[in-house]
Amino acid sequence: MEKGTLGNAGIAVSKLCFGTGTDGWAGKSDQTALGLDGLADLLAYAYDRGVSFWDTADQYGSHPHIARACNIVGRENVTIVSKTTSRDYEGVKSDIDRFLVELETDVIDIVLMHCLTSDDWPQECRGAMDALSEAREAGKIRAHGVSCHDYGAFEEAARSDWVEVVLARINYGGHHMDSTPENVIRVLERMDEAGIGVFGMKVVGAGKLGHDARNAIHYVLDLPAIDSITIGMTSRQQVDENVGWVEEHTGVLA
Repeated sequence: MEKGTLGNAGIAVSKLCFGTGTDGWAGKSDQTALGLDGLADLLAYAYDRGVSFWDTADQYGSHPHIARACNIVGRENVTIVSKTTSRDYEGVKSDIDRFLVELETDVIDIVLMHCLTSDDWPQECRGAMDALSEAREAGKIRAHGVSCHDYGAFEEAARSDWVEVVLARINYGGHHMDSTPENVIRVLERMDEAGIGVFGMKVVGAGKLGHDARNAIHYVLDLPAIDSITIGMTSRQQVDENVGWVEEHTGVLA
């Protein structure tokens, strides 16, 4: 599978990212329901198909599953992004140290502030941002950024010199997004100009575009600002289908 890089952060990612947070919150998700070995084996299967970018979060409860899969394929061969819901310095500092233990790694490639819902987050989350910056300087993480669930918060991310990576909700139907596709794309373009790495989520509209998944995937991959897309998968069939559509788009199968 074709690989790219996340903006100026320069972190290598496969065009398809394995999401482990479908209906994920409160320490569980559809993926963790597969069990420790079940999800680890599916992640390893996806890796064999070229999916070397894996998305996790504290709220998904999938850190141990990611760690188990890394023991199979080799930690050095995958890019891991996780997320914290803490909003203060001590909380984020503690989270990162705990994440490193749970993921059984010395460094996490990307850590995002999870699910920002207010445009004043640069002021309200200054302590959290400082903790992430210190973790980057200490070599505990390689890049930091945000995941937004609010248009104002999303616009602020495009204006921030601190943001290196953004997880953005984008699909052609406007489902479960921060604004209309047109508005979101305008902000994505500003992020791209600023060198911010962006990977897209809700690409198939949380299932609402599942009947047209191929075109939904191609729509998002057509956007120049998008470096990768994350899709939650729970079976080998889903992995094969999504890998096929991504590779078709990038010309691997052409």
